[in-house]
Amino acid sequence: MKSTKRKVLKKPLDYIILFGKGLTMAAVDIIPGVSGGTVAFMSGIHERLVRALRAIDREAFELIGHKRFADCWTKIDGNFLATWAAAVFLGLLILSRGMIHLLGHYPIPLFSFFFGVILMAAPLALRRIRKWSLATVLFFLFGAAATFGLTLFPPLHTSNTFLWAFVAGLAGALGMLLPGLSGGFFLVLIGKYQLMVWAFGQMSLPVLGLFAAGSAISLLGMARFLSWIIDNYLSTTVALLAGFMLGSLNKVWPWREVQEYVITGKGEQIPVADRSILPWNYLVTTSKDPQVFQAMLMMALGVFMMVLIERIAAGLKTTI
Repeated sequence: MKSTKRKVLKKPLDYIILFGKGLTMAAVDIIPGVSGGTVAFMSGIHERLVRALRAIDREAFELIGHKRFADCWTKIDGNFLATWAAAVFLGLLILSRGMIHLLGHYPIPLFSFFFGVILMAAPLALRRIRKWSLATVLFFLFGAAATFGLTLFPPLHTSNTFLWAFVAGLAGALGMLLPGLSGGFFLVLIGKYQLMVWAFGQMSLPVLGLFAAGSAISLLGMARFLSWIIDNYLSTTVALLAGFMLGSLNKVWPWREVQEYVITGKGEQIPVADRSILPWNYLVTTSKDPQVFQAMLMMALGVFMMVLIERIAAGLKTTI
């Protein structure tokens, strides 16, 4: 893998910013359709995260075997990776509950905001492509079509066994590295969203342990693949990931006809199987206010925040 210059985390503010990004990734990834990988990509830590995970290889374990712990820590960008992992763990345990509450009680404003964010994030990502080619265009279109197609799949109904808790970890962790592909959405697809909501709510250590093991294997495997294509096909990779984000817009469309719910430990209903409908059809179907003005306002806020973050990041030249 090619070497890349990375910013050393020195100041407390560096750690606070990184920790905040990890918290946000975990909090949003629990929402079906919103990807923690999108947050990583638009906040500037995606490539560094991929490379840090990729560095956990045979050489790293050999360094541990020779008791060269400091060299191993430096190799895997340990300060960065440990701060990110702690933030994600805390976010899944605490902040995800708040996001689930918002999803159950304020779905239209919540999805409208993320619709605006993703709508702006995709073209901003495409600005990283310096030279377009036919392959770049095709991979962008493939990414958009593939993700859109996934949003149309009905959820599977699977048994709640320890094996499926492990599989849930394999699937759910993908959203942390693949922009546009939500970990929560993958859990919905394999029928394990309710199981993991229950496991985090009840702190079921056997289920969470298997989920964590599956997640670790998934992250390390996906990081190896992504680091290779980033090194060898950067423009094509960016186009593919931007396509993933654009295709996911169908899943975060604010007006949805809910076809299936899951129930949290607090009795809250969380929609997991639904389809996009127009605002006026939402009114007819649900007899609820489509909140068009609030939705437009939140979409605009999402777009504005993305532009603001892009300007701030450009000014600070931050890669944390």
